[in-house]
Amino acid sequence: MKRIVRSERRRERTGRRRSRAGVHGFTLIELLVAIAIMAVIAVLSWRGLDQIIRGRQTITNAMEDERVFAQLFDQMRIDARQAASDDESGQPAVSLLGGALQIVRQMSLPGSAPRLQVVRYRVTEGRVIRYASPPLASVGDLRAASRGSEGEGWSAVPLMGGVGAISARLYVPRVGWTTQMKDVQGAITEADNNLKVPQLGNAPLPRSVTGLEVSVGAKSLARPITRVFLIGE
Repeated sequence: MKRIVRSERRRERTGRRRSRAGVHGFTLIELLVAIAIMAVIAVLSWRGLDQIIRGRQTITNAMEDERVFAQLFDQMRIDARQAASDDESGQPAVSLLGGALQIVRQMSLPGSAPRLQVVRYRVTEGRVIRYASPPLASVGDLRAASRGSEGEGWSAVPLMGGVGAISARLYVPRVGWTTQMKDVQGAITEADNNLKVPQLGNAPLPRSVTGLEVSVGAKSLARPITRVFLIGE
């Protein structure tokens, strides 16, 4: 009988210990391990989320830069395609003057005769700005607009910001790519002299500049972006 009573008491004690352990829950070591695991998971999740956010921001910035560049170059392409001839402008239709790219272009207005317009691309305070004169009706107005500054009646449209530098080169047949206006003027003089030849007397004066190369350097670019445009094509 005594042995049976002792065994029952031992069983009761063991049951009480187990019940107490169940009431108290995890031990301190188990809690520390769980917290450490949760901390590691949180750090890894934050790094992954941070990389996703940065990648999305980079893609967004790249798409915005591409849109701005496309707008700038598309406007240059239109101006170069609509450039007047040297005969029509009485001077080089495309020129590099005072750090600006200047194009004398044709301009058609509804219900009126075609006019000429002077367009300039200039970098001002890190922004590429397109200046455009009003429609010009006479040779005198064209010369004044070509040689003067952007005055009254001119429009100014900012096309791109964050620009460090913009450069341009002109393609002159028999010379190649150049930044010297004397090469352009030499081509015009040669074309004028050829008009004195009877066989070429009635031929149209060829363009002195047939191509335009523009390079734009920006803070967001590792290297400048270059585009080539045909003149009058």
